[in-house]
Amino acid sequence: MSPSADAAGPASFASAPPLAPLIAAQLNYLLSHSKLPIRVGQIWSGCRNGSPADRFTLAIPFCLDYVHWDFVYNALSPKVAPDVVFGPEDERFQPLVDYAVAGNGDKSCLARWDCRAPEGLLALVQELRELYIEYQKKRVHMVDDARVAFELSTVLSKEGIEVCMVPSADRPDEVKFAVPLLDPDFDFAKLVPGCPWRLPQKIHLQVIFPISRSSSYSSMPSAPRLKLISTPDLKSLLSVEDVKLLPWSNGMCLAEYLPALEDSLNGLLVEASASIGSRRRFIEALAPTFGRPLEADPIFCRRATILSISGIFTFLVHFAIPLQFPKQQPVLTLQSSQVMFICNYMVIG
Repeated sequence: MSPSADAAGPASFASAPPLAPLIAAQLNYLLSHSKLPIRVGQIWSGCRNGSPADRFTLAIPFCLDYVHWDFVYNALSPKVAPDVVFGPEDERFQPLVDYAVAGNGDKSCLARWDCRAPEGLLALVQELRELYIEYQKKRVHMVDDARVAFELSTVLSKEGIEVCMVPSADRPDEVKFAVPLLDPDFDFAKLVPGCPWRLPQKIHLQVIFPISRSSSYSSMPSAPRLKLISTPDLKSLLSVEDVKLLPWSNGMCLAEYLPALEDSLNGLLVEASASIGSRRRFIEALAPTFGRPLEADPIFCRRATILSISGIFTFLVHFAIPLQFPKQQPVLTLQSSQVMFICNYMVIG
């Protein structure tokens, strides 16, 4: 349940009262071991004195967005599993009720809940997220739209794909597909030696189909809205915003569109990896003329700084090397070492 009127109000993660030790251990384990970028939102206490905190909101990635669920423990009974409150738009998502109706509630991790096991919360979130994925698929299957039904029948078997309804107050409802474009075992460490990324890096194609409410596929439907979306860290290697998507032809479906796009992306990733080598050789070539750089990006080779002298003027030269190097030239910033914040020049060479 949400915080009651006589309970302490929600606080931010930084300013919240400390969580009860058993609850904090589970939350910390979740944040350090989850392969998904789960975020902690509000943290608050159900106790009248406001301490310790025993409930919080988690933002959980789903279909290229986030769902926000409240996990409500009881600091006075920390051995009891938490209640979970889903968003108001998901009133029909009742996974525990569905378990009970199907008679397989013993399959849930809640049936084996151990408050001393730090991995308990992570297991619960993973279980609920998988059930939520299936719940959204069932909702989309109920949509009376011939094209959506056809797309579901042809691509839904692709590993990792997620779909959901996109309700709107000022336009017809839509269906969103989040389609992973790289093999699940794609190894970025081979492309980027020394890669620092902890979480798996992914590129998705977001496809939004308007719902026509027509049972016929005879009339030509409008093209879906397409957008490439990557995990934030991947932008250090490849900016998907700069990738020009292939045109969507009349009568095309995702099963036809995806292979060419995946081939194109694989080629772009190989080029991006080769560009790191080009940028590294560029930085290394600075040494004979300017001496060893004062600092440089050792992994992606996107920047370097050297110290240079011209007459009595001693200055720093900052090289910003674009992802498209050598097709695009570096950007140079000259910075005085004596008047640090006044002599700052930008030169594009």
